Amino acid sequence: MHLSVKEILEGLDRGKRASLARAITMLESRRPQDREHQLGLLDGFERLIAQKGHSSVRIAVTGAPGVGKSTLINQLGLWFISQGHRVAVLAIDPSSEATGGSILGDKTRMDDLSREADAFIRPSPTSGHLGGVAIATRQAILACEVAGFDRIIVETVGVGQSEYQVRHLADAVLLVTIAGAGDGLQGIKRGILESVDLVAVNKADGERREWAENHARELSGALNLLRGHDSPLCIPTSAISAHGVQSLFARLDDVVHGMHESGKFESQRQTQRIRWFNETIRHLVDLELKQRASWNEHENKLRDQVEDGTTTPFRAAAALIDTLFGR
Repeated sequence: MHLSVKEILEGLDRGKRASLARAITMLESRRPQDREHQLGLLDGFERLIAQKGHSSVRIAVTGAPGVGKSTLINQLGLWFISQGHRVAVLAIDPSSEATGGSILGDKTRMDDLSREADAFIRPSPTSGHLGGVAIATRQAILACEVAGFDRIIVETVGVGQSEYQVRHLADAVLLVTIAGAGDGLQGIKRGILESVDLVAVNKADGERREWAENHARELSGALNLLRGHDSPLCIPTSAISAHGVQSLFARLDDVVHGMHESGKFESQRQTQRIRWFNETIRHLVDLELKQRASWNEHENKLRDQVEDGTTTPFRAAAALIDTLFGR
């Protein structure tokens, strides 16, 4: 059944999961005819959030595939719920460049959390968007806030240095890594090391526990050299045996509390809003151009010329911009 924007907003205000799922689906749409509905939803989000007078804490959990992010998030979500919070997880999956498809398997690794009444888990494909963050993730965060979820966890794709972009949508960033992966510190790019607030050296089980503790010390030393007094803690953890997990979660709470006390929390939110504004402009301009037949025709012609070498990529791009502005 197709619901109106008003009906979706009313359902969100009452905390209905179905309305939240429909809202996020609408926000993920790339169809031009959905643009007005998207704007209506976003206007409604701002109004309802202002009326409620509270906002969520947004936590990004990042790291390479296979380090145990989803299993750790499962426990983090359960811990938040035990503290009286409602938890939403936005699990961002890599999309295939060839088909646009994605795995969307994270929910199966959060089985315990998915059965909780105070949890909402939404897998979402990146659709080719760089930085490990889907294009509609920011809007989905707002939708979750309106629906009453006050702890929002974003699990991002492990896509290397560009993953530092998660800093621009989260209040705190937790990096999950493991020891003995074969590449040591070289496997963790500088961009993400400069932006994380806490590090979990995961899978500290059995004989791997000593490796994890050594790796945590090595990583902590490197971060001290890189960031000095601002260096995040590195905590060995096991999402299976729960070793170090409670300490990790307590430290995460400390990070958020410290941000509130220092004023960094709100100043960071203000910076993020400006960045979201700039990125939304670029996104909407790109969508608008792709709907214009004349633009697509000219773009395809210039692309052919670039491909056969009769013009350079820069000159072709400049010619396309000249056409846009009628020069």
